Amino acid sequence: MQLISLHVLPRLYAAQACVALSLVLAACGSGDGSRENVLEPIKVTKVLPHDTDDPAIWIDSLNPGGSLILGTDKDADGGLYVYDLEGRIDSTKSVKGLQRPNNVDVEYGLMLGGKRVDIAVATERLTHKLRVFSLPEMKPVDGGGITVFEGETAEGYRDLMGIALYRDTTGNVYAIVGRKNGPTDGTYLWQYLLGDNGRGIVSARLVRKFGQYSGMKEIESIMVDDKLGYVYCSDEGVGVRKYYADTLRGNTELALFAREGFSVDHEGISLYETSDSTGFILVSDQGSDRFHIFPREGSTGNPHRHPDLRSVRVRADESDGSEITSFPLGAQYPRGIFVVMSTDRTFHYYLPEKVIGDSLLNIRAALR
Repeated sequence: MQLISLHVLPRLYAAQACVALSLVLAACGSGDGSRENVLEPIKVTKVLPHDTDDPAIWIDSLNPGGSLILGTDKDADGGLYVYDLEGRIDSTKSVKGLQRPNNVDVEYGLMLGGKRVDIAVATERLTHKLRVFSLPEMKPVDGGGITVFEGETAEGYRDLMGIALYRDTTGNVYAIVGRKNGPTDGTYLWQYLLGDNGRGIVSARLVRKFGQYSGMKEIESIMVDDKLGYVYCSDEGVGVRKYYADTLRGNTELALFAREGFSVDHEGISLYETSDSTGFILVSDQGSDRFHIFPREGSTGNPHRHPDLRSVRVRADESDGSEITSFPLGAQYPRGIFVVMSTDRTFHYYLPEKVIGDSLLNIRAALR
């Protein structure tokens, strides 16, 4: 998903920031959160009928206060619900009657019908299809759905789960998709190029199969860093895997991190930008209601080494999906918003600065 950064740090400062961040750990404690209180949300959304799973954020750059939160309701009679920044459901935009929608992501500027269109794409597990809607109208632009994982026959190999959208430097938009189960031979994730079928309807063409899988549980959460060109995915019982998003750069696994300090299941992954090249990766530790925080830019001399900087416990129960942005969304969210799924069929809104911590964010500010 493409986020809009607030300012740019020189590369030298980015390297200094990594060193400083590691030193901050001494002030923050060991990172196990033992001295931390449970962080309370500033908003909790209205309750959904079935089972909340994954949120996404659409930023209205012309009217940030009018930005939207999207969230899946995972059921055979599920839906893709739309909230405002107060947590109220917009019934005019919400889409009901989807067949077990699992995850959702947002991307900006897909060329469709001769113009740039922002889109939301959800995985519909029971039909093995991607469902695509224009934003902010939430009108279907997929002709009834796009079938993926064609040709797979093993159990669970076509049951859609995670999705992340990627917009490359030329403006091409891709969907990177995961499933409930899959092979362990490095082809768990499939990447599709999205486009116009010539009639203003979104089409998809398979361009790559990649991604290691441990075979232990599943890979659900997927996140793309558009600006740096990386894909991250949670191999739930193992850690977070990292790859290039660009198909021309190969399928080699660049990193496997977040391997220690998690209780049960690595889940939602989200990116908080502090510049075009720096920021924080947040990963849900579902079993402990906790988020672990890692440096986006890696460590000095190694951009693919991501040490665990700290963790924070939140009120949301057994969080699965999550999403964050650093773009200011009005007076109430001056440094962006962090949206977290909770098993009580709601989504929680948090202030990013409270989750990440002023001690980490202030290091970045001091080095600008």
